[in-house]
Amino acid sequence: MYNLETCRAFYEGKRVLVTGHTGFKGSWLCRILTLAGARVTGYALDSPTDPSLFRIAQIADEMESVTGDVRDLSGLKRIFEKTRPELVFHLAAQPIVRDSYKDPVLTYETNVMGTVHVLECVRQTDSVRSFLNVTTDKVYENREWEYGYRECDPLDGYDPYSNSKSCSELVTHCYRKSFFEDGRCAVSTARAGNVIGGGDFANDRIIPDCVRAVAAGREIVVRNPYSTRPFQHVLEPLFAYLMIAQRQYEDGACQGYYNVGPDDVDCVTTGDLVTMFCDLWNEGAGTRASWINRHDGGPHEANFLKLDCSRIRHVFGWQPKLHIREALALTVEWSRAWLDGEDANRVMDAQILEYGKQKE
Repeated sequence: MYNLETCRAFYEGKRVLVTGHTGFKGSWLCRILTLAGARVTGYALDSPTDPSLFRIAQIADEMESVTGDVRDLSGLKRIFEKTRPELVFHLAAQPIVRDSYKDPVLTYETNVMGTVHVLECVRQTDSVRSFLNVTTDKVYENREWEYGYRECDPLDGYDPYSNSKSCSELVTHCYRKSFFEDGRCAVSTARAGNVIGGGDFANDRIIPDCVRAVAAGREIVVRNPYSTRPFQHVLEPLFAYLMIAQRQYEDGACQGYYNVGPDDVDCVTTGDLVTMFCDLWNEGAGTRASWINRHDGGPHEANFLKLDCSRIRHVFGWQPKLHIREALALTVEWSRAWLDGEDANRVMDAQILEYGKQKE
């Protein structure tokens, strides 16, 4: 079982650089790393949302946080030269599908050239032994198939966000083959499904929309309740990322391309997800949660998307620990605590520690 204890045994004292550390996933990742005793440096723009988990949980207090843009190669180089990281997690991205339609140039600059810049710094920094590029399940050419996409399936995201992340994958593959065949640095990508969890305040994401609606006493508006997605709690892919980066650091044969997603039973429609959220929210006191179906004619998004995670299971023996209802319960717990003015950092740490105790 890979948990905080096993993570600490490897990461304690290690120099780790995280791009995109001020975002939702980046904040959770940095908190796990600091609890594990790693020497963490983050490089990112200011928190992309207000409020933000990065500020609420005071993540910067336990690490070195550097404000910078991955589109700025010279600024990124300075941080690599100063910190000389041993492991690099690349999370910096423009991650919202609808925003990518509004500003495709920014999306490609960040997601493609940002990846080029990070890999170029890895190439020029001989201390780096392990690099992981975090992409998305949306990198695949989506044919609305009923089976899960495999790592060998064609890459070709439809919208500018998904396509730019497909390009980011190709950039990573190229750098790996062109510059890291000598084994000095192991390189992998991780393609994760939709993540949920406490502290996600992004626009145009279903669970943050749910929390905002119930906090305001409004009905939850669902644009497409019939789309199927591989929803998982944020801790699931994060511990998988940490495991991949560690194992390839120790054995370069473990590098590769990995899907990270839930069991098939936990790939649910958006409508079912919101119904479960309402049920869990309504178990407590206070504002009642309910939802309505209101398609708004927005831009194209896939209706059916599922991952085949056989490879990560086979290589590492990994498997998800939380079912979708458990993942939602943790999200509701954190969100209620934050709305009630409780110590959200305490809840965050407790969930990280408890996750490691889940049975295989």
